Amino acid sequence: MPGRRRGPLSLVLVMLLALLPACGGGGKDDGGAEGSDDKVEVFSWWDGPGEKEGYEALIAYFKRKNPTIEFVNAAVAGGAGINARAVLASRLAAGDPPDSYQIHAGLEQTADIKAGKIEDLSAMYERNGWRKLFPAALLDATTIDGKIYSVPVTIHRSNVLWFNIRTLKSAGITKPPTTWSQFLKTAGRLKARNITPLSIGPGWTQKHLLENVLLGELGPEKYTGLWNGRTSWLGADVRAAVAVFAKVLAASDIKTFGGDWQSALDKMIEGGAAYTVMGDWADAYLGRAKGLKFGTDYGAVASPGTSGVFNFLSDTFTLPKGAPHRDAAEKWLSACASLEGQEALSVKKGSLPARLDTDRTKYHDYLATALAAWQDPATVVVGSATHGVMVDPARSTEIDTALATFVDDGDLDAFVRSLARTYAGYQPTVQGS
Repeated sequence: MPGRRRGPLSLVLVMLLALLPACGGGGKDDGGAEGSDDKVEVFSWWDGPGEKEGYEALIAYFKRKNPTIEFVNAAVAGGAGINARAVLASRLAAGDPPDSYQIHAGLEQTADIKAGKIEDLSAMYERNGWRKLFPAALLDATTIDGKIYSVPVTIHRSNVLWFNIRTLKSAGITKPPTTWSQFLKTAGRLKARNITPLSIGPGWTQKHLLENVLLGELGPEKYTGLWNGRTSWLGADVRAAVAVFAKVLAASDIKTFGGDWQSALDKMIEGGAAYTVMGDWADAYLGRAKGLKFGTDYGAVASPGTSGVFNFLSDTFTLPKGAPHRDAAEKWLSACASLEGQEALSVKKGSLPARLDTDRTKYHDYLATALAAWQDPATVVVGSATHGVMVDPARSTEIDTALATFVDDGDLDAFVRSLARTYAGYQPTVQGS
């Protein structure tokens, strides 16, 4: 640092002048040098087909509102953000944060909050009147110990069963199953026609399937209790639900899957599989990236046993402590919170806007059904475990390990005992207090 160097004054001045060009695009550690907020680096995992199109629309909106700010897209591809979070963790540990990064709403944020990696945005919410823009369930998930640490941009539904309409018709199946028992009864008919009943992807998609089988078998209250310590993993009903999950896995291509969630959908599209369980970002991949038509080529219903339930997750963006371009980062967060920005993102990404005041006429086909369900007062809303609403990072890793072992060895008793140990004496972080 120049201020720590010793020597003649002239030498110091020469060194400072030499450093000025390098500081021109830097952060505010130097007190906010001119030009220090002429760019913003945003880190996300929206880099694959079906996601990046919507993200690019949000970025385009930001650029229109802020034409003098260079946008640096630091996206890292990988389903559910697994790859991105590994890269991000290394950067944060090295003291090299981006100006904003994507994270799921909920307990996924707790590790970064406890480590002091992200700023409390409560004052920004108050200053801009944002609290009234978002539904209470979402604000609760974004609030940890009374403080808000991120800006939500999307609502997604986890519990969706996608199917190939022509494949079902060819197998003589007139409608998708409403329970997992029905699914298993028709699995044999599909296998007899050399059709995989359910396509699946890597570990996180298996976890995604697990949460929705548990939700369908246990119901919303007991499902939520699994993640807040109120439902025992050793209960007979939970064990029975996990046994159903094992049977569903056996009816999938678990032994031969390849690729990420898009590959699982590809197999369904091509007719090699009848169904897949995936969040509703699948709609953008099917309807936009693949050019298929909802209601003709593919369909979607609530996953078996979850009719009337909305298992939600939300993508949000943060303000890291030490963000190099803090003012530009705040402008990015304002774009994320804006109605125009959220609608630009959602319509192309296959998500719902986090805000309450969206124009419902902008959403068609699958998205229209999802929006109606989200806004229906009778809908029961629960939070996704796989996507960070209900589970903190440490326990999420433990669940991943236990699930991978279970998929490999099929030892049901060992699996539920492992998760019972994970949640022994668990007291969830207080939200919304």
